[in-house]
Amino acid sequence: MSNFYEEVYVLTKQIPPGSVATYGLIARWLGNPRGARAVGWALQRTPHGARIPAHRVVRRDGTLAADHVFGGSDIQKELLENEGVPFSGNDRIDMNKAVWSGPVTDCFDA
Repeated sequence: MSNFYEEVYVLTKQIPPGSVATYGLIARWLGNPRGARAVGWALQRTPHGARIPAHRVVRRDGTLAADHVFGGSDIQKELLENEGVPFSGNDRIDMNKAVWSGPVTDCFDA
């Protein structure tokens, strides 16, 4: 597993219940502003049993992950609704209310 993947997992674990982050935000917080797809690849390869809340990572427009992730977008939506994430119309997350502001400190400094 690459160091970038490990950093994605560490950061994703910090997203609190009831909040979401986007693939692009995570990439930017990790110093790779063009790395949204790499964040997606990392989350698709989350080690089994790692307890990483990858369901809290969504597209920038508030839409959910593709059906092949999390067992489908219906499951992702149910998980997020159970945590209190607000949705607006068309199964989109209300990004103005739900986006996490990010890590308080830079936990990746050596």
